[in-house]
Amino acid sequence: MTIGLAQVLPDKRATRRAFDRAPRFDGACFIHDAARERLLERLELVRLAPRVVVDLGCATARGAAALVSRYAGARVLALDSSAGMLRAAAARAAIAAVGGDAEQLPLRSHCVDLLFANLVLPWCRPDAAFAEAARVLSPGGVLQFATLGPDTLMEIRRAFAAVDNGIHVHAAFDVHDLGDLAIKAGLAEPVLDVDRLRVTYAEPAALWRDLKAVGAANVAGGRRRTLTGRGRWRRFEHALAPRAGERFGVTVELIFGQAFGRGPLPARRRAAAATEIAVPIERIGRMTETT
Repeated sequence: MTIGLAQVLPDKRATRRAFDRAPRFDGACFIHDAARERLLERLELVRLAPRVVVDLGCATARGAAALVSRYAGARVLALDSSAGMLRAAAARAAIAAVGGDAEQLPLRSHCVDLLFANLVLPWCRPDAAFAEAARVLSPGGVLQFATLGPDTLMEIRRAFAAVDNGIHVHAAFDVHDLGDLAIKAGLAEPVLDVDRLRVTYAEPAALWRDLKAVGAANVAGGRRRTLTGRGRWRRFEHALAPRAGERFGVTVELIFGQAFGRGPLPARRRAAAATEIAVPIERIGRMTETT
């Protein structure tokens, strides 16, 4: 079976709908909170007095609020493509909410000193998002990001693989591929590292409620468009948590990265920028085990 990138990567419209339908985001975003705190800690190691800061994929703007407190003299923008998230962000005092796509930022070139991207890359094409980061960052400006690696929710992939051959968790890129893509996009000195968390649940329904609350629905382009029947769902639950009454765990692989803006590039270099992800589909094969 041949699988294209459009099938395994997120569909933009479905992604926006999922986040628009996540009004209880703040009650279940503990992974976002943990990743954000680690990103903020890493900023302690960077000498930076930014004039313009962007919380990219801001969700309810918790990150933007923390950045306002940290950089009192900076203009902080909270940017997201979800109308629902932007409404929540705009409700926070001193936050300027801006609608926009991480792959097509509504910002002038080389105008941002700090681009703070907490768990937005899982919902984007990373080559396009990195290219936009390279475009908008000022010379020496910083991209600080956290994203999800391919081992995230591997337990769900394996459980569904026992039920059908559909794509139930969209693909993610590993740390090496992300570093390569950052360099090809024009970012300087990318540094990345990986951490793993294990979250335990008493029942599959609790896991599903948390995923739905934070907009983490199945939005892969090649996802099944029909509802999962009761029989298949029961087989999935049994494969995920075979022993009733015992807790089960799911993996969250967090990739943290930092890169710098180079400033304006020569015209020849800009014209040569790749328009496709230069990672063969077989490199992300293990991320689509359900196929």
